[in-house]
Formats: sequence, C-alpha cells, structure tokens
Amino acid sequence: MHKKTPETVIVVDFGSQYSHLIARRIRELNVYSKIVSYKITPEEIKQMNAKGIILSGGPASVCVSDAPHCNNKVLFTDIPILGICYGLQLGSQILGAKIKPSKNREYGKTKCTVKDHSSLFDSIDKTISVWMSHGDQVLELPDDFQSLAYTENCPYAAIRHKKKEFYGVQFHPEVTHTPSGSQILHNFLFKICHCTGDWSMSSYIDRSIKEIQEQVGRERVICGLSGGVDSTVTAAIIYKAIGSKLACIFVDNGLLRSNESECVIETFKKNFKVDLHFVDASDRFLNRLSSVSDPEQKRKIIGHEFIDVFKEESKKLADINYLAQGTLYPDIIESISAHGGPTAKIKSHHNVGALPAELGFELVEPLKDLFKDEVREIGSELGLPDEIIWRHPFPGPGLAIRIIGEVTEDRLEILRYADEIMINEIQSAGLYKKIAQAFAVLLPVSTVGVMGDERTYENVIALRAVDTLDFMTADWVRLPHDLLAKISNRIINEVRGVNRVVYDISSKPPSTIEWE
Repeated sequence: MHKKTPETVIVVDFGSQYSHLIARRIRELNVYSKIVSYKITPEEIKQMNAKGIILSGGPASVCVSDAPHCNNKVLFTDIPILGICYGLQLGSQILGAKIKPSKNREYGKTKCTVKDHSSLFDSIDKTISVWMSHGDQVLELPDDFQSLAYTENCPYAAIRHKKKEFYGVQFHPEVTHTPSGSQILHNFLFKICHCTGDWSMSSYIDRSIKEIQEQVGRERVICGLSGGVDSTVTAAIIYKAIGSKLACIFVDNGLLRSNESECVIETFKKNFKVDLHFVDASDRFLNRLSSVSDPEQKRKIIGHEFIDVFKEESKKLADINYLAQGTLYPDIIESISAHGGPTAKIKSHHNVGALPAELGFELVEPLKDLFKDEVREIGSELGLPDEIIWRHPFPGPGLAIRIIGEVTEDRLEILRYADEIMINEIQSAGLYKKIAQAFAVLLPVSTVGVMGDERTYENVIALRAVDTLDFMTADWVRLPHDLLAKISNRIINEVRGVNRVVYDISSKPPSTIEWE
C-alpha cells in the first residue's frame, strides 16, 4: 500500500521527558514531526521524507559506557540536524568534540549571550533567557566547529559545524521557559531545513481518508465507541472515508458518568447516520471488579472484559475484519517505552496493543499520531458540534480509576453525584472550555465531621482540574476560591456519605492527571 509521506522533521528520542514537546512545537509551526527511537537507521530516516533531524535531550550522560547512542551514520545523512542538550553533546562527540561533567551544573533559567545571529539565531536578541538542565557540557571543540552562544557557566551554549549542517543548543528551546525557543525552532525548520510548512489538519484529514480507503477497501469497519472526543472523531473521519460500511459499538460498562449512556446515544443519533449497537454490560464489569483495589489490575480486568463483550457483539455483525480505535499519540508513548527508546512505561492503556491479537481484527487508528488538541482541531474541521469537541476526556476504565480502592455500586453513586455537581458548577461559571479536564475522585479514607451537632465518619472527595495542551504535561487550574467553596458546599450537603472535600494542586509530572 503506497502512502504519501508529508515532509517530516523527526525527533530522535534519547529518553527526554520533553521529546513530545519538541514534536508539538514543530507541528505548531505547520511542519509534521514524529518521535522515533534512537536505534533508528539512516536507511529508515531516508524513507520517512525527513527534512530535518532533532536529537532530543535525555537523562543519561554521554560520558558513561551504557548511554543511549544513535548510529554514527545518522550524523552523515546530509539532512540538517539540531542537537538539544544531550543531543548536542552526543552529536558533537561523534563529530570529534570532548565532553565532560561540568564543575557548575546549570538547572533552570539562565541568561545566554548570542555571538552569531545568522541562521539559527536570526531575529533573536543578543541576550536571551533560556532553560538549562544539564550536568555535562562540551569541554573542547575541534576547529570544524563554531561557538554561537554562551552563558556564564557554559562557553558552548550553542554551536554549529562549519562543514556539515549540524547545530546544537545546550538549553531547551522547546519549553516555554525559553521565550525565544519557538523562533529558534522556526529558524531551524525554515532557514536551515527549508521546510515549506504545508502541514495542517485539513491535509491530515485528506491523507487519512485516502489511507483508510486504501487499507479497508470495500470492507466494513467496527468502531469501539466511548462517546468521548477521540472515538467520536475517529468514527467521523472513518464515516467520511467509507460511509455506511462503518458500524459502531458502544459498551456501557457501568463505570460511566451520570446519564452518560443516554447522552452518547442521543448525540450520535442527532449527528451521525451510522449503525450504532448499544450493549449494557454493567453487571458483568462490576462483578469482575468485586474486591479488586489495585489500579493496574482494575485496568487489565476492564480491558479484558471489554474485549470479551466486544467480541460477543462483533460476532453478530458478519464479515468484518477491521476495528477502529481512538488511540492517540500520548496513549502509545505512555503505554510502552517510546518507539523502543529509553523512556519508562507509566501506565497501561486498555486500547493499546492487546486488541488485535485478542479479537483477530486489523486495526484502523487514524488518530494514533496526534495529540489531544490536534484531535479537537480535526473535529472542528469535520464540523462536529462543540459539545463533542470540547467534552473533557474520560478514561477507558471510567470511574473505576477515580475510585481509589474497591469499586462498588454505592461508591459509584457517590462519585457520580459529586462529579456531576463539580462539572455543572464549572459550566455555570463559564470555565468549562478553559479547563482541559476536571473531575472528582473518591478517596479510600473516611474522616470525622460534624453535621447537625452529630459526629460523622464519612468519605472524602478530591477535586481535580488541569490545564494542558497535549496531556503529556499538565498544571493544576487555579479555580476561584468562591467556586471551590460552592462546589464543596453542594457536595457535602447533597451527596450522602461525604463530609470533606479537598482540591488537588499537583502538576504532571511528577503526578499523573488521573489518580490511578
């Protein structure tokens, strides 16, 4: 099957927590980017229509023997390269520079002085603020190199090779703490790599439709539907590609939010003309989760039970060989070591990896290279209503991972009611679209309270609201105190069995967005 590959800047991942940010910043500049393993070969790079290569940062030291190391020939592909932090150190080391642990490590914001304003630093001020995070640095550069910038503790904060298109920056241009970072990346993409900047959501949709048509031909496709933006956009783009040959299965696992099943069915009847199959499997899931508290075990049970239910329902639909899923790029990155790289697995995602072997279907995943905000853009391009596009994400395991500890029907009812109150009040305050995700969590502890002059010993609800673009990093939302007070007051007064409400003020990292 022939696929037209867009011009691409690849991000070679050495385990940096910022690799995904590099990819996002490039896409924001209308150039397609893809994260790949540091084990990639020069031949594979050439097949990707790579216009540029970025070597990411990483937690390792190039001075140790077991540090991740790319194929040296990657530096000799005649494709422009930008090394960031570890990428600068490794690339310059391969090209003859000497690296050593620095006496004065640099972490955080640092003033950087630019010596050369051509190419990489075009339109950049002489003195800029940059974000440093390194323990090693270049000790000595060969004559083939030129220093472009320096800081008080780092004489080679930016460098270039005089004969090859290799550039390096010791700081991180991809983070917002480097205000000029976007312009530096822009210069690399358009002045050094000579990208055209023709990648957009509309072009992605057109290409995806053609790929879906080539992949499935005239055959039918089943879409596992949750009603969230990911699976809905997946259904919409596949429907645009194959029309009535798409069938959707929506499984109510008993772990959904208040009135969610009714809302999903109504929304799809109103906006789509697809073959929708509804399965109420609430009792099955709750029985399987009985007495289970471990979060990974919950995820696996829910994933396997979903497979069984889906398998049973799909048998009622004859001659279907393809399964569509709303898998996103962050799902893949968090579920496995990114593309074979050194990054660590964070948690299991029930829709990544297991379904093809279990169900015998070939996967159709039109969103697997996209981040959440890009999916919303596609939804808008496809004309989906705002109530779908801006609906806050909901995890596949549902409320099971927002109930810390055992999942029971009583605990589900407590959480549903508290969650509904929180969302309703955020919507009433006009803040829903300004928040990436908001939800309530039921904690596995009880606390002492006083209600009507009587002692109570009841449940605690934690509220969580985060701000993020890509869901790979997130910060907690500074909700107005009056709003928090109103939500807390309503929950304690209206939700029987709750006498305390707390607010989660942790960011990702080090925390995750969900509690389990």
